[in-house]
Order: sequence, then C-alpha cells, then structure tokens
Amino acid sequence: MNALIKAATVIDSKSPHNGNVVDIRIKDGIITEIASTLTPSKNEKTITFDDLKVSSGWFDTSVSIGEPGYEERETIKNGLKVAALSGFTGIAVNPNTNPIIDTSADVAFMMHKSAGNATELFPIGALSRNSESVDLAELYDMQQSGAVAFGDYQKPVSNPNLLKIALQYTQGFDGLVLSFPQENDIAGKGQVNEGVMSTRIGLKGKPAIAESLQVARDLHILEYTGGKLHIPTISTKASVHLIADAKAKGLDVTSSAAIHNLFFTDDVLEDFNTNYKVTPPLRNQDDVEALIQGIKTGVIDFVTSDHNPLDVERKHVEFDNATYGTISQEATFGALLTLVSEKKAVKLLTQGRARFTNKEQSIVEGANANLTLFSIKGSYTFSESDIKSKSKNAAFLGAKLKGKVYGIVNNNQIILND
Repeated sequence: MNALIKAATVIDSKSPHNGNVVDIRIKDGIITEIASTLTPSKNEKTITFDDLKVSSGWFDTSVSIGEPGYEERETIKNGLKVAALSGFTGIAVNPNTNPIIDTSADVAFMMHKSAGNATELFPIGALSRNSESVDLAELYDMQQSGAVAFGDYQKPVSNPNLLKIALQYTQGFDGLVLSFPQENDIAGKGQVNEGVMSTRIGLKGKPAIAESLQVARDLHILEYTGGKLHIPTISTKASVHLIADAKAKGLDVTSSAAIHNLFFTDDVLEDFNTNYKVTPPLRNQDDVEALIQGIKTGVIDFVTSDHNPLDVERKHVEFDNATYGTISQEATFGALLTLVSEKKAVKLLTQGRARFTNKEQSIVEGANANLTLFSIKGSYTFSESDIKSKSKNAAFLGAKLKGKVYGIVNNNQIILND
C-alpha cells in the first residue's frame, strides 16, 4: 500500500512534527517522508480531507465481540471493521465469549481469526477459570499466545486472595491485571445508580460505595503485593480520589472511564430505555463532573468505548430483565470531543496502547504507518445510520456529537468512511 496524506495537522506530542501541517508519504506501510509539501507519485493513493488531523492510531482498552459463541451479536471480522471506521487501530478484546477466553488455545484462536485486518485485536485473557473467581486461569501460557492483560469482564474478583496471588504471580512476566470495581454483596440486585432517580422510577439501586469499597480493597492489595493493576470503567467521585491517592504513593495503577459514563447522567433513565442499562451504572451529576475532572487531570488514564454489542432479545425486554451494555465505539470520539480538547482526546485514546501492549507509536519517518485520520469541525446528531455494528443497542442515539472520523491507516491498509 502506497499513499500520500496531504495537508494534515499532526497531533502527536511524541512527534517532532506535532502541531505542524505536513504531507506524509507511506510506502509498503512505512512512513518514508514527512514534509510541508510532497509531490504525489503515480503509484500512490492521495488522501485529502477538509480540516484533516492525523494522530497515532487510537487504542480502545475495553471492547466486547461475540465471536466465538455469540456471533449473532458481533463477529470478529465486522467488529474490527467497526473499530477501524471509528478510528481505532487497536482494540483490547474482553474474554466474555462462549467459551470464555481462559486458555492459550482460546487466545490463539482469537489471534488467528483476527490476523490480517487493518485494526489489530489484542485479547484480554480471563483472570480466573471460567471467570468464576475461584482458581487462576493459565495466565503465563495465555500471554505467550498473545494475551495482553488478564481480567474477568464486568465480574469482580470476589476472592481477595486470588487478586493478591495474581498480582504476585504476574510480576514474573510483567503481566497486567484487571479488576472490575464492584463489591457484589453491596451492589446486590441493583439495576441503576442508587439515588434520587432510582427512587423516582422505582428501580433497585447500586450504591456508589459498592464501587469505591472494591477500589479501596484492590489498591490496598496492590500496595502490599506490587505488580501492575488496571481498574476499568470507574464511575464514582470516590474512586477518582482513591486512585489519585494511590498514584501519589507511587503505585503502578491505571484506570479508565467508559465514554457513556462521562457523557450521560442517570437522569436519562426516566423513560426506562434499556440502552442506558450499563454496568457500572450511569451516575449522578457530581460523579460525572468528578470523572471529567479526572480525565482532564490524568487521574483517569484512558477513555474506552466499553463497546458491548447485544442482540435485540436481550434489550427489548423489561428493564429489570435487560442485559447490561451498550455499543459506543462509533460515538466515542464525537462524544469525547464535547468534553475535552482535541489534544486531550487524542491522548486519552492513544496512551492505552503502551499500558496494554508495551509498545508506543509516533508519527516519524521510518515508523510503521499506524494512524488515525479525523476532523474536529462541525457537529451532528448520532443516528441509526452511524451504527456500523451488527447489534443496535446504542445509548448515544439522538445525542449531539462533534467532529468526524475519516478512517485509519494501519497494517499496510487504508480504511476510510464513505
């Protein structure tokens, strides 16, 4: 693949071209020239867009894909296409398939099935066998097959000793442990955030302390054991403060927030729209403001789509019976751009790669062309025509978003939106 990207503003703090408008020549998937003006060659594709910005490829730290086992929700092939059209050149895929990804053979299947696509798939192996929080899964063997982290998706590590052992064991091979922030005994059968809205609409609530208590426990264990811990999709003000204190102590901890927990409050639940039924639940305004402050100050390291396709039978039911989850990947950049600057948005969408893969990308000559192309101009209302996923359970339907994703360049391929 040979291409020439014309008149693109580089947004990449690690690149010497950061902030400059440049042309970028790509030959056989490698950036060969970067200059203020380059002349197109006959054998290369010229890429031009209005208000074109280019950054290192975005990385999504929490994505669910149905395959294997739930192909009716999403396949690997289409899931990677959705990610590419949403601007992501790499996605960390959760183990909530059937069977659960808890062996090296499962990881090898995911790696083999996803090979050759423009967007790269990085499996997250289950932390415990069958994600039951009883026995550790074969972590080292999974890493050797390609797993980049270990966690039980949306299932807390109920056994604290299991987390302790995992953090100790993974230090031998620099493994990353994920721990979902929820104390199940306190969360109980809660459906939404416990507060004014849960009382008004008559749904059982999950109190914020169910999250912060688990976060506090996990951070105490991390302080004792050492190791690398990632706390995915936090949603409360207390969690932000706890993680800030842990970082001040020098603990090796990162955290993420899901884009829907940053964009919506639990006020949207008044109509019982099951697309807003997510876990952790949408919280109140104070929590959302604390999360936004957290991403601005760096306490929260990454913003994820927490993209979770679900078939219609799991959402078109009574709220109590609906499954937790929303598709958000197609809306992630547009929603994030309403909250922070384009430079901060790019940082939040790129720095997860180093944490999960131990590799960094930059826009420099000689590097692999791993790029996201986008614009920050304009606004639009997210509609069904913007959904690329097989499943349609989108919380962002009707939301006012900003900017536009043009596509990606990666793995010697170009994927562009129509």
